[in-house]
Order: sequence, then C-alpha cells, then structure tokens
Amino acid sequence: MIHTMRWFGPNDPVSLMDIRQAGCAGVVSALHQIPVGDVWSVDAIKERNALIHAGNEQFTDLQWLVVESLPVHEHIKKGLPTRSLYVENYKQSLKNLAACGIKTVCYNFMPVLDWSRTQLDYAMPEGHKTLRFVWEDFALFDLFILKRPNAAADYEPEIQQSASLKFEQMSQDEILHLTNTVLLGLPGSEEAFDLVNFQSLLDAYADIDDKQLRQNLYYFVKEVAPIAQELGISLCIHPDDPPRSLLGLPRVVSTEADLEELMQASNVRANGITFCTGSLGVRADNDLVNIVERFGDRIHFVHLRTTKREDGTRNFHEAPHLYGDVDMYAVVKALLAEEQKRKAAGYQDSELPMRPDHGFQMLDDLHKKTYPGYSGIGRLKALAELRGLEVGIKRSAAI
Repeated sequence: MIHTMRWFGPNDPVSLMDIRQAGCAGVVSALHQIPVGDVWSVDAIKERNALIHAGNEQFTDLQWLVVESLPVHEHIKKGLPTRSLYVENYKQSLKNLAACGIKTVCYNFMPVLDWSRTQLDYAMPEGHKTLRFVWEDFALFDLFILKRPNAAADYEPEIQQSASLKFEQMSQDEILHLTNTVLLGLPGSEEAFDLVNFQSLLDAYADIDDKQLRQNLYYFVKEVAPIAQELGISLCIHPDDPPRSLLGLPRVVSTEADLEELMQASNVRANGITFCTGSLGVRADNDLVNIVERFGDRIHFVHLRTTKREDGTRNFHEAPHLYGDVDMYAVVKALLAEEQKRKAAGYQDSELPMRPDHGFQMLDDLHKKTYPGYSGIGRLKALAELRGLEVGIKRSAAI
C-alpha cells in the first residue's frame, strides 16, 4: 500500500516535514477554506500542490495523492431543485483536480454532521488520550440540551432515565463542553455548530427519510461518477461515522448492503469506496474481509483504524490499531491480495493509498493542541505498527 497521512494545510500543527519523516510517500489534503459547493479553481489547487511540493528538491518527495474531502453540498443531500447547480460545480471541481493530476477524491453523504463523538480526550490505561462515543451522553445532549422534538422515541427508557439523572448533576461548563464536542464541525475545523441554529438544520430533513436520502445519493453518483470515469478520477465514499442513525437523521452508507446498493446505482469503477475499517467496524454485523473480497475493485482509498465496542452498550472508543474489534491482520491480508489481483490485471492503480486513521494523543503531543484524532506521534505509532504488519504478511508469503 502507499502510505500517506492527512494534512489539513498550512495551519496544521503536524507539518509536512513530520509526514516526510514518518516515511510517507503521499499526503491526503483538502481545500477547507473554500465554502462547500463552490468550485475548486485550478489556481487554488495548484497553490495547495505547491505547498506540498515545497522542499521536495531537498527532501523526500511528497505527492498530493488523495483529496479528503470534496464536500457534497446539503442541497444535493436534501434533493432540492438547486442541487443541479451544485452538481455542476462538483463536476467542474473534478475536472480541475484532474487537470492538476489529482485522481482520487473522497467524499461522504452524512446529513448535517460528518462525524460525531461525545469525548475527545478519553484516557486509556497507559495514559494515551483518544476519541469515545457514549450513547448515554449523546442521548443526554439530544434530549436535554438540544431538546429535539420527539427525540425520546430514539432512546431506550433506561437510557432516558440515566441520561436525565446525569444531566441534573452536570455543571454549566460540563454542558457546554459536551455540546461543543457533539457539534464539532467538519474535519479540518475546530469550530462547532451553533446550538441555536442547529435544530433548524435538522428540521430541513424532517421530510427526508432513509429511502429519499438514498435516492438523493444515487442521483448524485449517477450524475458525477460517469464524468469521474472519463477524467480518470476515482471517487470513494466514506462510510457513516458512527454507522447508525443519529438525531433522527437517516444514515445510508453503514452496512455491506448499503455499499452493494450504491455500487449498483452507477456501475462504473469510478463509483467507489473509502474502506474505513474504523467506521464500518463499529458494527459487529459488518464482515470487513468479506467487504474487501466483494468490492475490492471499487476500493480506491483505505483508512486503517479500529474501535473497541464496550460490552452491553452502544458505546465505543478508538483502540490500538492492532488490538481492537477489527481483525487487522485479516483485513490487511485481504487488501494485499486485492493489490496482487490488480497488478496481475495490469491496473495502473494496483497500489492502494492508505492512511493510519485516528491516532492516540500521547507523549509530547499530550501538551499540544492538535486536531482530534490527528496528532503526529499517535499516527506515527499507528503507521509503524501497520507497516510492520504489512511487511510481515508479505514476507511470510501469507498471500
């Protein structure tokens, strides 16, 4: 696999030199400064590319290999009449990316929130800090802070009761901290949504059920994937995170069956998958190795991480990359077998770009301010473990 790390741009506390020294060949980046729905101009793409290439003459070369993400506008997700404008803008951004030689584009189709956790500094026994999702805390936010209409229907009576008792004991600072954590904005930003306006964003989906959101997604890929195919661009959708309905919003990229429907919606290879073992692995009913074997030809980008489901609950936390609920050995073995198939078939993209996802905050990074899940040392540790696993599988002729 081609080892990469995510770089959020010039303000990222993890520098390009850090990424070079980690032994990465590529960078995963995006133009977060451009409003969602606007066209990514050739000049803006070239400017980011120039930053990534700066110093390449003196040091190990880095390439901008993957865009993560080129966001899908909410009007497309909601199927509004104005979606055609934003679809055309998306196509133009793809054309501009292709003109600049960038051929892998990750996106997601999660309504309103891209991802959600309830704690960003959960302490592990060794002293690491990591991300955690607690169902009770999320219910507490939904029922007693946001006060979403009819929210009680989404939670078990015992969860409602325990959330109520916990809320009564919370200080205003604790309430504000949980609110900002749940409503943390898009990756690449540390700004949370405004609670005052957040309910209105949810209300806009009041008449959009699971079936309608799927149809809006399939409309999008039918429009965009054929253009991407012509451009030589691989589109790859990121699964829902967490892979279940939240805040009354449907989630339609959470299971193997969801992926199958999406692949059939536009049967071109450019309509592909970001294989995130962490997001898919939260659900025990997702067979990750089977997903690789079924849809390997459509996997264009890989996120390797694992979570640990907490027994008897819907809670989970980010776990050590080799020791969570994901059988990382079996998954990496399946991905390397897919690479061999591609090589034998003469594919130009026989090697899959991979990044270690969501590293622990640890060592010196405990004293730094970094994007949640994206501290440098934790990802370095993860990459070292995953690289060792990959080499071990190859050397043992296990594939």
